Amino acid sequence: MRPEALRHFAYNIGITKYNALTDVAVLEKAIRDDLNAIALRRLAVLRPLKVVLSNYPPGQTEELDAVNNPEDPAAGTRRVPFSRELFIEREDFAEQPPPKFFRLRPGGEVRLKYAYIIRCDEVVKDASGQILELRCTADLGSKTGGPTATRKVKGTLHWVSAAHAVPAEVRLYDRLFTVPEPDAAGDFKTHLNPHSLETLTARLEPSLKDARPESRYQFERLGYFALDPDTTAAGPGETRPGLVFNRTIGLKDTWAKEAAKPA
Repeated sequence: MRPEALRHFAYNIGITKYNALTDVAVLEKAIRDDLNAIALRRLAVLRPLKVVLSNYPPGQTEELDAVNNPEDPAAGTRRVPFSRELFIEREDFAEQPPPKFFRLRPGGEVRLKYAYIIRCDEVVKDASGQILELRCTADLGSKTGGPTATRKVKGTLHWVSAAHAVPAEVRLYDRLFTVPEPDAAGDFKTHLNPHSLETLTARLEPSLKDARPESRYQFERLGYFALDPDTTAAGPGETRPGLVFNRTIGLKDTWAKEAAKPA
């Protein structure tokens, strides 16, 4: 986290003469408020599922405009590559979707952010039934910002171009304990969160090859991330190998939702 977030947190909880317990959600909100204002938006897919656009020309690539930070117009825009083969999040597709599932389904449509509306036509599986890829059709008249981009759909997904995607290790850190006061009664180790760290091999948009440790990034729809010192620096004439990003915090307080469920 940035020191600005910690200062804001300390200022708002104030000073008391007595020992007090402050909900960690208050700290997390201070971090989100700080990062929302300054973090550069980027496209990243943590659990890739391949999408092939059957009506998009093979070998064609176009550069799309993407906003760097909607909270800061001075941050400007960047160009992201779009092609026939893409990656989306695996959890953004469901063959038998639950109610109010506004992501991709067989025969359903979603908008790819900054790009086109696509429809899922075919699900390709291996012999064991594992989904390998989705065959989709793009509405080539629905390009974001284009003169005919008037048709609306409910779901919007993030994505990366498969041909241009950059692999990276992404470490998803979460709360260390599952309860607010792990040492209040009994052994605190019984309340360790088994999912406090998950490590994935993600696919990132190519601009993140130039990520800097002092910068903060919002992976759109996923959370806030920072470059880890484990990332090795590139020497003269070399490309940087081994990108490593750490999640500082998610976009929403998922713990509040869990706490509201009946025991």
